[in-house]
Amino acid sequence: MSLALSASERAELVARHQAAIDGSLKTRLITTGIVAAMIALFIYALTTFELDLWRIIHGFSNLGTFVVLMLPPDPGSFARAIVFVKALFETIAIAFLGTILAAIFAFPLGFLAAKNVVANRVVHFLARRSMDTVRGVDALIWALIWVNVVGLGPFAGMLAIMTSDVGAFGKLYSEAIEAADRKPVEGVTSVGGSKLHEIRFGLIPQVLPVIASQVLYFIESNTRSSTIIGIVGAGGIGLYLAETIRTLEWQQASFVILLVLAAVSVIDLLSNKLRFAIIGKRAV
Repeated sequence: MSLALSASERAELVARHQAAIDGSLKTRLITTGIVAAMIALFIYALTTFELDLWRIIHGFSNLGTFVVLMLPPDPGSFARAIVFVKALFETIAIAFLGTILAAIFAFPLGFLAAKNVVANRVVHFLARRSMDTVRGVDALIWALIWVNVVGLGPFAGMLAIMTSDVGAFGKLYSEAIEAADRKPVEGVTSVGGSKLHEIRFGLIPQVLPVIASQVLYFIESNTRSSTIIGIVGAGGIGLYLAETIRTLEWQQASFVILLVLAAVSVIDLLSNKLRFAIIGKRAV
């Protein structure tokens, strides 16, 4: 049986669904407006930032000077190296604990912000806007706030990472939940399952691998972020990095940077193994 359409049938089909093919006038206007705004922003950035290719080329020569000053990496002494390594583990602990707590606290928020779970527009709106508000403040700003609230140290750093990531996790969770297949949920409903059963047996098994992958990535990313927030007194190795740069100890600074790079690489390797252990080899 041939499924090919004749020219007249094809023309009739296109004419019948012309509005869906072309899209509404409102959609076209919105799309055109967004593209025009992006182009205008790009042109504004080019003209305002005074981009200069020669300044970039000259900057590379200065960068080369700093690289020479950083070689070879040298902690200064064995005792100093031990201090740096201890601070690195503190940074990793800040990132790990802050990420895990944020993932736990954001879990219920993700369901509240998902349209296919909570139909109440008021609850959905409040959940979304609350996460937007928290996510709109950078982790470095949260670190400055928490340092003034609880004092200097890794506790403030952990709270900064946790607060910053709650909004991001909540948004990612809600998007994963909204993109979940409805068939398992409908299957649970058809056998008399309640709303909680739908979430427990229909939604969570689908989104859990996605959530686990996101949490593992954030642990790696937050290891870098914890280095930055340490500069403002939130604990970790960032304080020593700022100190070595301020005192022009470039070889010690390069040693600290290499420690952070090594830690991130190891965490990335471990997180990949854990991720594939959770989601299986089908993702390869």
